[in-house]
Amino acid sequence: MSVAELKDEISHLKTQLASQTGPPPLPTNSPSSHALLLLSDSALPLGSFAFSSGLESHLAHHPSRSHTPIQPFLSLALQTLATTTVPYLLAAYRDPSRLQELDDTLDASILCHVTRRASTAQGRALLTVWERAFCGTVGEGNEEREVLADLSVELKKVILRPTPEVGKAQTTVFGHFAPIWAVVTRAMEIPIADSANVFLLNHAKAVLSAAVRASVIGPYQAQAVLGSGWLRREMEGLLRGNWDVEIDGAGQGVPAMDLWVGRHEMLYSRIFNS
Repeated sequence: MSVAELKDEISHLKTQLASQTGPPPLPTNSPSSHALLLLSDSALPLGSFAFSSGLESHLAHHPSRSHTPIQPFLSLALQTLATTTVPYLLAAYRDPSRLQELDDTLDASILCHVTRRASTAQGRALLTVWERAFCGTVGEGNEEREVLADLSVELKKVILRPTPEVGKAQTTVFGHFAPIWAVVTRAMEIPIADSANVFLLNHAKAVLSAAVRASVIGPYQAQAVLGSGWLRREMEGLLRGNWDVEIDGAGQGVPAMDLWVGRHEMLYSRIFNS
């Protein structure tokens, strides 16, 4: 190798070294990632802590199982949510203009009044959080923002006048959780897969939180379940299995869950609303 070639090689190596020793790239936080962190926060005021999703009733009807692993019940709870509700979430995300239609159809498909009450309570709470906290982060003219505003107007009419006037059709607006969640996450630019995944994860956190307060498991065990590969695979399998299911194919995959949730109000004493 000639002296000239060696000089060229040294110059090239110096250039590479200078580029590698420069300041590291600054971390970025995309709007969708920031919104996802906000909606996955347990402190989000949705009232989820007030519901056990049938766990309290299940334990009351099976006292011998109060010290059994929580995973079997959690699996049934997630399966119920995935087969009955996730198809409505996906449909609302894919076409936000159908929000009120899907809200009405979901209400008609829920057979258990306790489940219906829990869904509308959390859905209306999320709509309130959207209006008071997150709506300002979305620009004017956004389709999802307008759809949510229309739903809010109709829902306020129902709250102010719950009994329809004589001769007028009964209301078809209820404010269920899943379709509102879908449109809110779409408005905040969260991908559909992340929206559905966090929806399932938040449900798992609510059930495990209820299990901790019911003294079924401890807080460290609850975190171990949340961080386990078992839960990740469980949610992934449920999403894959229901990804292409239309709302006409949605239905209760665990019939006993409706019995446990429905009989919750018959318990002699209870600390949860479902």
